[in-house]
Amino acid sequence: MTRATVIATGPLATIQDLGRPGYQHLGVPRSGAADRVAMTLANRLVGNSEDAATIETTLGGLVLRCDTDTLVAVTGADASVSVNGVAVGVNSAVVARAGTNVEVGTPHWGCRNYVAARGGFDVEPSLGSRSTDTLSGTGPPPLAQGDELRVGGADQTWPATLHAPADTRRVGVVELTTFPGPRANRLSEPGDLFAGTWEVTPASNRVGVRLRRRDGDTAPTLTHRTDLPEMPSEGVAHGSVQVPPAGEPVIFLADHPVTGGYPVVGVLSATSVSAAAQLVAGTLVRFQPG
Repeated sequence: MTRATVIATGPLATIQDLGRPGYQHLGVPRSGAADRVAMTLANRLVGNSEDAATIETTLGGLVLRCDTDTLVAVTGADASVSVNGVAVGVNSAVVARAGTNVEVGTPHWGCRNYVAARGGFDVEPSLGSRSTDTLSGTGPPPLAQGDELRVGGADQTWPATLHAPADTRRVGVVELTTFPGPRANRLSEPGDLFAGTWEVTPASNRVGVRLRRRDGDTAPTLTHRTDLPEMPSEGVAHGSVQVPPAGEPVIFLADHPVTGGYPVVGVLSATSVSAAAQLVAGTLVRFQPG
């Protein structure tokens, strides 16, 4: 049995797959990888099925010792990645020999990386998923120093390629494609979402990305209509842009609650949800109509 040992976790490291769909009506969020594009790429690079369990790191700091020879790949944020002290970069599959360390450094851009091992990380599933849900506590606890992880059982045919060129372009403002939300009419001027730029706040996490107007931005704040009765709680989708009374949007990520009582003014495209999952405090954001 292939195994790996967690030597260090960084700020947060969790096991994530594609989540546990089909339980929202019971109050259980889907959860799963915050950046599904990066997670599925990591699995493809090592020849796993796309839903195999990976390690999701937040702001780097992960050190993983492979106790047997293991094909691994790291995707996601632009971070320094090394195997046994040798830089290998992101989006490349490499063999980590028995006893060597895989290290993920602090990202230069973005915040989440995904570590895939050929065979997938074999932790105990909960409701059909191995994902850690930080909101409800469902699934395995966050990884801790000394954890031993089994690997194996989910590998497919040998991968067709071991490298996917990384997009290292940097933009001053991240643009997020946004489609009209079901409750946009509950805002006085829903189009103000697309005016000016927004700044990511430090209160952001796997539940959601919280935004505020950047200093000096003269674009109007979003306001609720006062001529309508109070809105009852209702189901909210992954990628919803919800507007609390203060008028500062929240983009719902993987661990968002299944219901909400504030208007959803927009919903991000699937690729924009993955882009939002890589936003860090201080990043500037602009919503673009889809």
